[in-house]
Amino acid sequence: IIAAYGVNRNAYFYDEDDLEPVVEKFDPSISESVYVQNLKERVATLKRVAIGQPAVDFTMNNIEGNPVTLSSLYGDYLLVDFWASWCGPCRRENPFVVEAYQKYNDKGFDILGVSLDSKKDKWVEAVEADNLTWHHVSDLKYWNNEASQLYGVKSIPSNVLLDPNGTIIAKNLRGEELQQKLAELLD
Repeated sequence: IIAAYGVNRNAYFYDEDDLEPVVEKFDPSISESVYVQNLKERVATLKRVAIGQPAVDFTMNNIEGNPVTLSSLYGDYLLVDFWASWCGPCRRENPFVVEAYQKYNDKGFDILGVSLDSKKDKWVEAVEADNLTWHHVSDLKYWNNEASQLYGVKSIPSNVLLDPNGTIIAKNLRGEELQQKLAELLD
């Protein structure tokens, strides 16, 4: 049970290919423990949002309070970017995302920012301060953000890149990796 606890505490470090074999090797006597059950749920979530899978659709309100559905933005390559105003690594990543957006938006690239903020004023201030001129949504539920739950997001920044049909084609592209991938696709 201690091993299951340890793996559960650190599950966010692993993708489904690494995590599933570990979970399958736990002794059947602990299969009903909360830790093993959590790990099984994590594996199922990660499989549902693996590269090659269709994006899991969701609807969430934008800054103006209007609902935005993920699938309504299909048609371009779309980055679903999970971040928050209070997240230092996210804020340091934002200039790279802005640069990619400015370079590739006219070529068929768009972004949906999903904020894990709990305070609307801080969220709006960060969007403006960082010059994030794309679509933004949040339910202001902090780590209980419903979209982040659907995508198994346990640390931020985190992102998924969708093709124009809404299929996940890449995950967690950071820094120059995002522009390199977009150059492959759009240049």
